[in-house]
Order: sequence, then structure tokens, then C-alpha cells
Amino acid sequence: MTEVQLQEFKLEPDSELRFEVESKNEKVVLEVKSGYAELFGTELVKAKPYEFHTGAKVAVFTWHGCTVELRGKTEVSYVAKETPMVVYLNVHAALEQQRVAAEQESTRGPVTMVVGPGDVGKSTLTRILLNYAVRMGRRPIYVDLDVGQGHISVPGTIGALLVERPASIEEGFSQQAPLVYHFGHSSPGENLELYNTIVDVILVLDNERLYNELKRDMPKFVKVVYLPKSGGVGAPSLPDSCMPLGMRAADALTKLVQVWPSAALQHRLLAVSFAAGPDDDVLHSNLAGFVCVTAVDMDRQMLTILSPQPRPLPNTVLLLSELQYMDNH
Repeated sequence: MTEVQLQEFKLEPDSELRFEVESKNEKVVLEVKSGYAELFGTELVKAKPYEFHTGAKVAVFTWHGCTVELRGKTEVSYVAKETPMVVYLNVHAALEQQRVAAEQESTRGPVTMVVGPGDVGKSTLTRILLNYAVRMGRRPIYVDLDVGQGHISVPGTIGALLVERPASIEEGFSQQAPLVYHFGHSSPGENLELYNTIVDVILVLDNERLYNELKRDMPKFVKVVYLPKSGGVGAPSLPDSCMPLGMRAADALTKLVQVWPSAALQHRLLAVSFAAGPDDDVLHSNLAGFVCVTAVDMDRQMLTILSPQPRPLPNTVLLLSELQYMDNH
């Protein structure tokens, strides 16, 4: 029987334990033995075990100091004393001041967009700010514009979620009743004019050139803030089941184009729209879910689909995505 690797770390105030789980089928159990700690803005319960599996990149931060125990094999584990958490807390405080001012003046609260190059911690910062807002009694709306990863739904979609409680350590934010729109591509394309009118604050992570360009181009009422990258973040592992095809029809950016059954549809994801028919506003209709094309019968012009529910589809409007799902089992 293999002996379980055991590590104990004593963290000083304002420090962070970072570890990664890379080995296949590996599991690492985290437990706070004493003191107080948090994970991306969610407080960790003392003496409660938390499990992390292959691909996890974890950063446990403490404001006041704590002792943490890890059980299992980690690819890397170390304590960092230099973190951007104080800067992130100041951003939270500034946003909270805007919320208080909005309440006093009976206006809407701040709308904040987080931008930056790939794999610098945009999702992590967003999760921290949402968790801090909820812990202050707020109910922020999380809007996911990253069509390449899809944090609320599958890649190729834009979604929104009302956040009423801090994110679960292992599961993230509750996914009940999200608002999801179909986009169908893993790259956002161009629609920056809309951002100019609906965004109050832009947080730029680890890209001074982008910061200066946005500072120059944004309207004066949009505040652009530069933030450093946290050393505890990195690129997530790309699942084998999602592979972009790199196909894009130039004439189908904002209008519906009928697609006939063909062999190219096999393994493609189809979004099931709540729209009753193609004459409805399909582009702005919420999605009921997703199905995957498992076979195409060219003679009968029929598709065989894999659906999470056995009953008939709620509607017959299906939107094609460039993403594929390949079942390896």
C-alpha cells in the first residue's frame, strides 16, 4: 500500500500557499488546522477536508496567519509572501464605495469588466471580487464574456448568473437558473463599441500595453485600472473533449443561416434554443441546454443526438457550434 504524502505549512499573515495537482488520477486533500484562510475569496472551514483533483491549481491565502495540511502528491507546493491580494482588496473596497454611493443616489451600481492576456488570472480575480461582494451582503451579477472557456456554460456561449452566496471551494458558483446565450465560436470577434457604453471600470491584468491603449481609447467615464498578475495562477488543462474546428462563415456573424445535415456535423455541439421558431429573436433567446450529434444519416437527412434528457427536445431550433465533443469512454 502506497504511503500518503503529508505536508504541513505554517503561513504568516498576508502570505499564500500555492500548489498544483498534475499526476493522473491523483487527489490532494487540504485542511486548515488552525487560524483563518480563504481560497479565491471563499473562507475555508477549519478542520474540514477539501479535495482537489488532477489539473487543480490552488492558492490558499491568509490575512492573519494559519496552519494548513496537505495530504496527497502535489506537483509543486510552496509559500509565497508577495501576492496581489492587498491590491485586489483595495479594488473591492473601491467598488463597494461605488455601491454605497449608488444606493444613496438611487442609481445602479458599478459595472466592471476584467480584461487581459490569456492565463493571467482574470477568472480568479473575478471570483475573488464576487465572493467579497457576497460576503458584504451584496448580490452581484456575474457575466461571462469569455467564449473560449465558458465558466457558466459550455465554451462558445455568453452567460450571466446571479451570485447570492460565496463560491463552493470544490464546485465553484451555483449554476442554478443561469441566463445563457449562444455564440458558437471560441473567439469573441469584434463588438467593442458596445463595451464603451455599458462598462464603468476595466481591470487590466499583467499587460501594460493593453492598459495604455484602453486608457487612451476609452471614454472619460470609464475607469481603467492596472493590476499585477498573481503567481498562483496559470493555464488550465485543455480537455480532450472540446476541440475548436477553426471554421467561421463570413456571412453568418449576426444572422441565422440554415444548415443541412452533413458528415461535418458529427460530434458537433448544438445549442437548444427556447425560441419557438426561426422567426423569433433567436440570437437573444436563452438556451435550454445542449446536445451532441453522434451520427448523421445522409440518405434520410436525419441526425442522431446525445441528450442529457431522454424526453423530446423542448423546441426544434438548434444552433450550431464550432466545438466538438468526443466521448473517450
